[in-house]
Amino acid sequence: MKAARLYGKNDLRVEDVPVPEIGDDEMRVRVRAATVCGTDLRMYANGATGVDEGHPLTLCHEFAGTIDKVGKDVKGYEVGERVSVAPNIGCGVCDACVSGGSHHCEELEAFGIHIDGAFAEFVKIPARAIVNGNVTPLPDGVSFEAGAANEAFACVYNSFERYGVNPGDVVLIIGAGAIGMMHAKLALMAGASKVLLNDLSEDRLRGCKAIDPRIIIVSEGLKEVVDRETNGRGADVVITACSVPAVQEAAFDYAGLNGRVNFFGGLPSGKDAKLDTNQIHYKQLQVSGTTRSSHEHYRKTLDFISKGLVDIDPLVTDRYSLEDVQKAFDSAAAQQGLKQAVVFD
Repeated sequence: MKAARLYGKNDLRVEDVPVPEIGDDEMRVRVRAATVCGTDLRMYANGATGVDEGHPLTLCHEFAGTIDKVGKDVKGYEVGERVSVAPNIGCGVCDACVSGGSHHCEELEAFGIHIDGAFAEFVKIPARAIVNGNVTPLPDGVSFEAGAANEAFACVYNSFERYGVNPGDVVLIIGAGAIGMMHAKLALMAGASKVLLNDLSEDRLRGCKAIDPRIIIVSEGLKEVVDRETNGRGADVVITACSVPAVQEAAFDYAGLNGRVNFFGGLPSGKDAKLDTNQIHYKQLQVSGTTRSSHEHYRKTLDFISKGLVDIDPLVTDRYSLEDVQKAFDSAAAQQGLKQAVVFD
């Protein structure tokens, strides 16, 4: 089969590799859609621990497909079944795992990060991923592309549970990528009266506005626009959906009294943000950060999609064959479109 394997910094190769064999307690999934994530881009640009010429790694942790083969000891799944696979595999027995937080397991393994991922025709699903609930049936009517992008959506929902949106809230999202749009869609679903979306890229902003005309797009003069749209009160919720220290530093300026600020985008290693904690104190701000998502988040957001509450299909704006995966990476790195997908016939 073909697979896109990382050999080191800026060294991604599409090559022939053996189709993975499975044991009696494992399964194999034929990948139908795999989407590019910021983590893939960082691993490509910076390299990854343990990945080198002698130890290549197949990237991608956002994917969906059909079950191709099932071990004889695996129960509850059938060949041909459409599935979406959550990437984070916990040990299943530590305190984090048994409390539903396997994405914080100290023994965490993730597809495309620690073990081979889905920029390949087939993926082997280990036994502990099966018994711990990583494999979720893909509901009828949910596309493979949405099933793949659901991993990112679940991470957004993890943050949403922390900052919360009440009916009538004004929500400001800084970063007009697929992540920013997912935050916007959840905010509108929850009853936000206004959603402001800020980015330096006017092309991306126009693309987001075309997907949902209710969004107020802002490329310049953000503080003035926030003041105007809130009558000087400030936003109820501010979300930094990008990995820029200056954005985090400015976030408190846009929040109103008793506002909630969420740092969704983590900062690159070695980068720091200097925060004015007096604003937290005097505005009584609630500040949160989240990373990854639980299996509960993953299934919850799939349910939103299947019920038609949120449509994330329009967020997949660019599609590539596996042979053109480098073009997908280049497009994502250049912030062209919103979400890039590798699709398989």
